[in-house]
Amino acid sequence: MGLAQNNDTTLKSTTIEVIQSYKPEVKAQAKPEFRPDLPPRDTSRPTFRYDVPQQALYFTYSSLPLRPLALGKDSTRQPFASYLKLGGGTQSTFYADAGIGSVSGRNYETALHLHHLSQKGSISNQQVSLTDLDATGSLKSRNQIWGMSIGALRNRYHFYGYDHDLYDLTKDSVQQTYSGVQLTVDVKNREQGSSGINYHPQIGAYLYGDAHDVSEHTFFFDLPVSKKLDENLTAGVGLLGTLTRLKTPVKSFDNNIFQLKAFVEFSKNSLQGKIALYPTFNTAGNSFLLPDIKFAWKAPTGALMIAAGWQAKLRQNSFRQLSTETPYIFDQYKTRQTRQDEVYASLHGAAGSHFSFDARLSWWQFDNLPMYLNDTLDQKNFYLIYDTRVQAVSFDVSLHYQVADRMDVGLNGVITSFTSKTFNRVWHQPGLRIKGYLAARPAEHLTVTAYATLMDQIYALNALHEEVKLDGVYDLGLGAEYQIIPRLSVFANLNNLLNNRYQRWYGYEVIGFNVFGGLRLKF
Repeated sequence: MGLAQNNDTTLKSTTIEVIQSYKPEVKAQAKPEFRPDLPPRDTSRPTFRYDVPQQALYFTYSSLPLRPLALGKDSTRQPFASYLKLGGGTQSTFYADAGIGSVSGRNYETALHLHHLSQKGSISNQQVSLTDLDATGSLKSRNQIWGMSIGALRNRYHFYGYDHDLYDLTKDSVQQTYSGVQLTVDVKNREQGSSGINYHPQIGAYLYGDAHDVSEHTFFFDLPVSKKLDENLTAGVGLLGTLTRLKTPVKSFDNNIFQLKAFVEFSKNSLQGKIALYPTFNTAGNSFLLPDIKFAWKAPTGALMIAAGWQAKLRQNSFRQLSTETPYIFDQYKTRQTRQDEVYASLHGAAGSHFSFDARLSWWQFDNLPMYLNDTLDQKNFYLIYDTRVQAVSFDVSLHYQVADRMDVGLNGVITSFTSKTFNRVWHQPGLRIKGYLAARPAEHLTVTAYATLMDQIYALNALHEEVKLDGVYDLGLGAEYQIIPRLSVFANLNNLLNNRYQRWYGYEVIGFNVFGGLRLKF
């Protein structure tokens, strides 16, 4: 027990050093699983505002009354910038259509279009060959857009409207060829600067003639400038001129027009308007004051516009204009310019998302209206006469329905009543015109087109100078194009399905039912 008491029970001091290695870590989280779900469907119906101007419908596949074959220009949308279309068929038809639009860059664009159609009918000397070339280009600078266009044509017709039982005319004696070339240059500002000035001057010239040493030289210019005075008011001035000289083997004469332009346009809320006066002078020393006045009201929704106005124009009646209306005209004629006045009321609008309409009621007055009558010798040509004053009332209505690129349907009709005239009739001017067209895609690679034309109330004089009412024009056609592969498709056209041998011009019976087709290559 004593031994136990002698033991040292006091612990010695000790230092303990604890060393620990610590690495901070973030607790791992579960990886989220992303699912690419579509956004919720928007079921709201958007409201669109429509401002439908007065316009003449462009018919994708329409009948051309001045040609023996009723055929319209092809306008099927292509996924490639260029194409070549070749075809042939009955009545010795040869068809070629080519377009090149691939030559373009960041600051420039070009387009080239070539079209040719030739055909021969069953009547002696019933032939036609139509060729035209159009090229356009634009160059964009920092502040302007420069443009240039070049056009050329060569159209050959044959005067086959004579009595084939009485006359046996050779091909050379009835052949007529019209040739022409035109050049136009223009420039316009890209954006309206702080000064609010817009400009778009253009100048150009063309040469036009026929196979009988008749030639027409024209130089023209249009120099418009406008300035936006405030948000509601715009004013503008301009100078327009057309200087034409016609040369024939017998004589030469000038046919010029100079015009000063001054206008004011305003727009506030639902009201729009334009007041313009155009002092105009011609070669004969006559002066005209041509008004262009328009007032319009647009519904707040933008889907309806009511307008009324008075518009006057002076038509030059150049050789190119007259021979385009009827290629069978005498190339020796007296030139008079035509003043045209129209007082109108119009209704433009849309219903729903696909349907639009346009209606126009007009009162017309024409001073020196050109008309065409057959000569009294062999009836194959038309000579030109003028009615000093013609008054008429017309009603023009257009309907258009479109569903994206799946269907496009249009109808245009014009009824004209000539209320006052010097002669018994306004010769060769139809009192009724109706045109309709359809373009549809019933399948992914198939495009179907159709056209319908109706004209009636056309009057002429026969060889005895007796009044003759021509039979109505009824023309119906179908077309189809099927894409075999993306770059190649096949097409077929059926024209004048009713085989109606109508006469748009007295004595000139058109070709009946005909078919042609071919291939289109896209590149």
